[in-house]
Amino acid sequence: MKIRLGIPKGSLQEATLQLFTRAGLPIFTNGRSYFATTGDPEVECMLIRAQEMARYVEHGVLDAGLTGLDWVVESGLEVVTVSDLIYAKQSRGKVRWVLAVPEDSPYQRAEDLSDRIIATELVSVTRKYFENKRVSVEVEFSWGATEVKPPMLADAIVEVTETGNSLRANHLRIIDTVLESNTQIIANKKAWCDSQKRRKIENLALMLRGAMDAQNRVGLMLNVRKQDLAAVLAVLPALKNPTISTLSDGDWVAVNTVIEESTAWQVIPRLKEANGQGIVEYPLNKVVL
Repeated sequence: MKIRLGIPKGSLQEATLQLFTRAGLPIFTNGRSYFATTGDPEVECMLIRAQEMARYVEHGVLDAGLTGLDWVVESGLEVVTVSDLIYAKQSRGKVRWVLAVPEDSPYQRAEDLSDRIIATELVSVTRKYFENKRVSVEVEFSWGATEVKPPMLADAIVEVTETGNSLRANHLRIIDTVLESNTQIIANKKAWCDSQKRRKIENLALMLRGAMDAQNRVGLMLNVRKQDLAAVLAVLPALKNPTISTLSDGDWVAVNTVIEESTAWQVIPRLKEANGQGIVEYPLNKVVL
């Protein structure tokens, strides 16, 4: 049994390949080919633009794929949402499709754009956005470089942004959010009904989420006398209760937990003050909650 998996080609590609590596399934690409190999003989990969992923998953060319919620909504196709994976090109956050206008334009609201031209790649979603507001506009598909089109080629744009830096650099001002989006694992309905393929896809999602949850977290191990255990536990911020193990010396226990990496520099000195000993901080590959 094999599953055919779509990997997003383009802006999400590098972040996705890094995530798979952290999850323990490196994907090996060839710049001249749209096909990729993995260390798992049951997973075949193909590089597909995120905008097209839902189409090939829905048609059954792919059993599953990673793409943005925005392109699933834009396609209008029926696929199974397996899992949300909150990461983008530059960060572990969502992206926004925003309505933006030139800084010096008089437009302050979507309603001010009646009978104006809106340029975007997200045509269907944009049309529905303005229809819901009962504002008549002309939505034009943009093949790229959308930020440079106002004011000569369009009155406003709907464009995706992660930080807003590109919009500001092109002297554009955001007046509304049209859609929030994040990466998802989607699956073909027929493949999802196949118990073997479904289990493989679910396990893949589990490992990817585990790799994401491990980011920015570290493990901590230490030894402490039983009489000082309460003071040590009071210092530890944990995902759940720390693991406590008895040592060969009955007066001592070992404590193992996971914390946010950014807090380690504060936590470790406090653990030392609470009489923790042999404190070890170690990196994590995956955290399965």
